[in-house]
Amino acid sequence: MVSRKASHSVFSVHLHFVFVTKYRRKTITTQILERLQEIFANFCIRTKCRLIEFSGEIDHVHLLIDFHQDNNLSVLVGSLKSESSRIIQKEFSEHLSTFYGKTVFWSSSYYVASTGGAPIEKIKQYIQAQEVPNE
Repeated sequence: MVSRKASHSVFSVHLHFVFVTKYRRKTITTQILERLQEIFANFCIRTKCRLIEFSGEIDHVHLLIDFHQDNNLSVLVGSLKSESSRIIQKEFSEHLSTFYGKTVFWSSSYYVASTGGAPIEKIKQYIQAQEVPNE
């Protein structure tokens, strides 16, 4: 994974997200999954992020995003979920109406973990091995 540069920093932040459908309903079809990938990829471009990998199953999706430091994590997640939900509800309303009485798609919860780079134990060892000043 390649580091990126901003005006006063160099960064490499890769995040693994999991979004689950509301009530874990099995609503995601092949068409919906393909459309979600387009939506997420376009959203990432607009927010200086990069969608590195995407896939999912019938009731959840996984995203691997190269996160840009200009973003706020919780705001990014909220926007990803609300925009994708709004578009999917509009384009697949007939299909989703068989699962939901309301206009919902994602569960309010999500999973996120930082990924890539050295394992945490190696980083801890590196920090502990720093030469502490004597004075």
